[in-house]
Amino acid sequence: MRIALVTSEFASLEKVGGLADVSESLPKALKSRGEEVAVFLPLYKRVKEERRLENTGVSFTVHMDGEDRQVDLKRVNVHGFPVYLLDYDPYFCRDNPYGTPEGDYPDNPYRFALFSKGVLLALKEMNWQVDVIHCNDWETALVPVYLKHSFAEDPFFENMGTLFTIHNLAYQGVFSKEVLPRIGLGWELFHMDALEYYGNVNYLKGGLLFSDIVNTVSETYSREIQSETLGYGLDGVLRLRSEDLYGVINGIDCDEWNPALDRRLFANYSPDDLSGKVENKRKLMEMLGLNDPDSRMLAGMVGRLVSQKGIDLVHSVLGDMVDMGISIVILGSGEERYHTMLKEIQNQYPGLLHVRIGYDDTLAARIYAGSDTFLMPSRYEPCGLGQMIALRYGTIPVVRKTGGLADTIQEFDPDTGEGNGFLFNRFTPTEFLEAIKRAHACYRRSDVWISLVEKAASTCFSWEGSAERYTELYRKAKEKRS
Repeated sequence: MRIALVTSEFASLEKVGGLADVSESLPKALKSRGEEVAVFLPLYKRVKEERRLENTGVSFTVHMDGEDRQVDLKRVNVHGFPVYLLDYDPYFCRDNPYGTPEGDYPDNPYRFALFSKGVLLALKEMNWQVDVIHCNDWETALVPVYLKHSFAEDPFFENMGTLFTIHNLAYQGVFSKEVLPRIGLGWELFHMDALEYYGNVNYLKGGLLFSDIVNTVSETYSREIQSETLGYGLDGVLRLRSEDLYGVINGIDCDEWNPALDRRLFANYSPDDLSGKVENKRKLMEMLGLNDPDSRMLAGMVGRLVSQKGIDLVHSVLGDMVDMGISIVILGSGEERYHTMLKEIQNQYPGLLHVRIGYDDTLAARIYAGSDTFLMPSRYEPCGLGQMIALRYGTIPVVRKTGGLADTIQEFDPDTGEGNGFLFNRFTPTEFLEAIKRAHACYRRSDVWISLVEKAASTCFSWEGSAERYTELYRKAKEKRS
């Protein structure tokens, strides 16, 4: 199949979150299956400065926000497939893809409308008739809208299917209704069965309604978002599309995330020889100024410091964890109130709690490798990659039973050896702490714990099965469009 994957992030070029990892790993897996795949991405400032790009000779004009704007198409090859970059400096040559610490860029509705429409114009200028356009999140959600309205009469596009993937329903791209004519769409789309959303325009809603097939990144999350609790105002739309809504769990790149080869670690190791994991823990704790690496359990956390990730729960139980004999390391950035909260409590537990605000790829890998347990007490989690990476490094997840966490982690039974982590149901400090206590009790039974670590390190949630499932969805989208 010929697949165009459209995304606003790509890990080795521009990364903000997990979307970037998926956008790079999935096409790599698809190519290994023999599919013909290309990625489309805005040409951001960092990519322009750091990469040698090939001129394709393709350019086109997009009328956007009252002006004709000329867009050039550049290319770079990654993992043997092309990444096409839409080059328009006034919109994309910026330090951050989406905004500044003060907030989102005010022209985001026009930036990503130009990107979405531009991808379709690029395909036509390239004369590349793909079978399926795979769109991801609100930044690309207008592709199927333009396809079925602005290009509805163009025979070049008549057999192109669309798949729209929701990576996080909470981010929807909601803007003032006045943007509608300025992005080249008519007022006939401003009603409850199209783009209208409580008097505004909702880009993600357009992706849900106008794509041939819709999916999200785990089976459990595909059910959860059809409820009022986690539907974020779109649960009715999702129930309407339920026959075309699927869940496909993400994977990780098992070559990239491999403790036997990872050069960022203090020492490499494998399931057959875990001595390197012990060394990673000792050196990590020494580097961070944490006490007693040989006697204290180490819990790690890597991720965004936002409400979704359960930072409030972590803050509530830190004192109890320290009293139990657990040290903690936290790496991430997000809401300023959490930065302040965690830094303040760190001062109460010198040598027992380390908080690093920001992101450091090397330190993240060392936390995955050096920790005994990995904390993910999320309010909701569409898929989650952290728990998969942690398992790959023999680090046992303690997670809330929601979304992709529920699909990948099963409660460990020390008597039977079944399961691979520890779960809790209700979003409360009490239930979270009980799960941590169960993990700590197993940790103190060294033979049980070593067996669990060996089991975890022997598994990898690769992209192979997920890529096969996506290929099935591409065929469904193609058939439905035809």
